[in-house]
Amino acid sequence: MIDTTTGLYTLARQCPSPNCDQRPEGCVPDLIVLHNITLPPYEFGGNWIDQLFTNQLDPQAHPFFATIQHLRVASHILIRREGEVVQYVPFHQRAFHAGVSRYQGRERCNDFSIGIEIEGTDFEPFTAAQYQMLERLLLELVQAYPTLSLEHITGHEHIAPGRKTDPGPYFDWQRLSERLGVKLPADAGNVLGQFA
Repeated sequence: MIDTTTGLYTLARQCPSPNCDQRPEGCVPDLIVLHNITLPPYEFGGNWIDQLFTNQLDPQAHPFFATIQHLRVASHILIRREGEVVQYVPFHQRAFHAGVSRYQGRERCNDFSIGIEIEGTDFEPFTAAQYQMLERLLLELVQAYPTLSLEHITGHEHIAPGRKTDPGPYFDWQRLSERLGVKLPADAGNVLGQFA
């Protein structure tokens, strides 16, 4: 379901973002970073995330938007609450999702990672449909890209501690570890709630 020639996920709705560029020469994706996002904060639905990631967010549409509309950011993929997948950046390109970050001694995680946003917050469980789609996508990614490994999946909070908190305490790392059959470094067993 992943076309390695184009870097596109065939199950995803395509919403191309300009917030990407070529990875540094010789740099290949070998890390997957999980995030959460809602726009406006703590509200689900709408097309605001698409607008943010394509630099079309109307600063007048919500007071919060005026504080972020200048950002030039995008993940590779978004998984909506009902399991819909949206792709903004081809996997072989560098998406602007992680910012200042460090993983196992390596800086600038955007250079070597794939970013997956999950529609959600730090304060409530994610949905069963999201976990099912995430698990499927992760397995397809490591099959399509030999440099990726299920052991190298982490959260934004782990590569930018003190600056970021997502995917947050409600993300079920233990479930993900069990479903994928690996022990994830981020599996701290601190899940506050099971999936909805």
